[in-house]
Amino acid sequence: YLYLCYRNPGYGNRHYDKDMKFYNREKELARLAKIEKQAEKSAQMTFMVGRRRIGKTRLLINAYKYSICLYFFVAKKSESLLCEEFVEEVKNKLNIPIFGSITTFKDLFSLLMNLSKERHFTLIIDEFQEFDSVNSSIYSDMQNIWDSNKQDSKINLIMCGSVYSMMKRIFEGSKEPLFGRATNRIHLKAFDIDTIKEILSDYSPNYSNDDLLAFYMITGGVAKYIELLVQAEAFTIDDIMDAVFEDNSLFLSEGKNVLIEEFGKDYGNYFSILSLIASGKTSRVEIESIMNIQTGGFLTRLEDEYGLISKVRPILSKPNSRTVKYFIEDNFLNFWFRFIFKYRSSIEAGNLMYIRDIVMRDYTVYSGRILEKYFTQMIKLQMKYNIIGNYWERNNQNVIDIVAINEVEKVALIAEVKRNPQKISLNELEIKASKIKTVLKGYKFIFKGYSLDDM
Repeated sequence: YLYLCYRNPGYGNRHYDKDMKFYNREKELARLAKIEKQAEKSAQMTFMVGRRRIGKTRLLINAYKYSICLYFFVAKKSESLLCEEFVEEVKNKLNIPIFGSITTFKDLFSLLMNLSKERHFTLIIDEFQEFDSVNSSIYSDMQNIWDSNKQDSKINLIMCGSVYSMMKRIFEGSKEPLFGRATNRIHLKAFDIDTIKEILSDYSPNYSNDDLLAFYMITGGVAKYIELLVQAEAFTIDDIMDAVFEDNSLFLSEGKNVLIEEFGKDYGNYFSILSLIASGKTSRVEIESIMNIQTGGFLTRLEDEYGLISKVRPILSKPNSRTVKYFIEDNFLNFWFRFIFKYRSSIEAGNLMYIRDIVMRDYTVYSGRILEKYFTQMIKLQMKYNIIGNYWERNNQNVIDIVAINEVEKVALIAEVKRNPQKISLNELEIKASKIKTVLKGYKFIFKGYSLDDM
């Protein structure tokens, strides 16, 4: 279940701490091993996507640490300089001489595809989308070379990138050269709740449920954020906030670092929308009344192209219902837009303690919303229900935190989530669910309260 990361100076300028455990990911490791096995007989092209800091590079390096593996990191350099670095990697890893100068990726990729006809190896191209700024014709060059040579090749080609919208367009845009070429797609997601608990158990065995909630609230299971908090030995809400709001903390600029390349010149409007959603303005009407612009196109792209928000309708409502709320999927980005981006003037003034005080003032209410998400994920992990969602009626009446339905066994779970179990009233919950009970005739209903005690 645990794998050791190791330092390997051959992998570009990235390195990993020798004693750091590599958690979970066994499904992804098994799939990558299967893909490599297939590549021994026929060429495989895999693209991997996932938000920045999720652990894509670390996963790939671990998956192929015992294989013949080339690692190309696409930095923002000239094509000739990149090729110079890549050629050295080829010479060292494949132990072959390369005569003459190779200054284009087209020539280098052609060479590798020809070599792969005689021997099997893995080629990882990291931050693949950056080729767009190096030389955008590389994608069409790769398509032609791949199509001409894949039949006889034994290459295991893996391309990963952290600009989600660009990677999706490169491989899934019907007008793009590499459309339809990939044989495998892997979307790497954050660690689940069980893995977060295991990490806390390893590093802070006596953690409380509130510690777990705060850790989940900030990291959301993103590997890099977990690593930063572990290194800072920050496992309580006070220690976590100290780590987030210390001078030069990576967390302070992280939202901009993660998203500004995704959004380009329109980032201002996107950031404003995300900040409003994080602050509780979850309907389009509320957002547009504040911004005074039409936001439909922005919201659609945030959901479909960038995968940052989800559009939620009340459970059991019609698919075309206009009763819609928007939520930010990523825990950390929700926190960043709610507190850091919103109060960025205080950060620019160096008044970090002011924002920290605001977080602590609002922590009980804010973490209560995160607790609802925590239990929603926990119920999903149980694999008992095929429909899970929220419920509310017109004018935001009769709000129910979680409704989970098993349509085969005809069982419905109706749940209320509160930090304090004494504030949960199952009698009131049953009253709120009256319309649901009318719609789901013949179902067995389970009314349940979830609190910090149940984490």
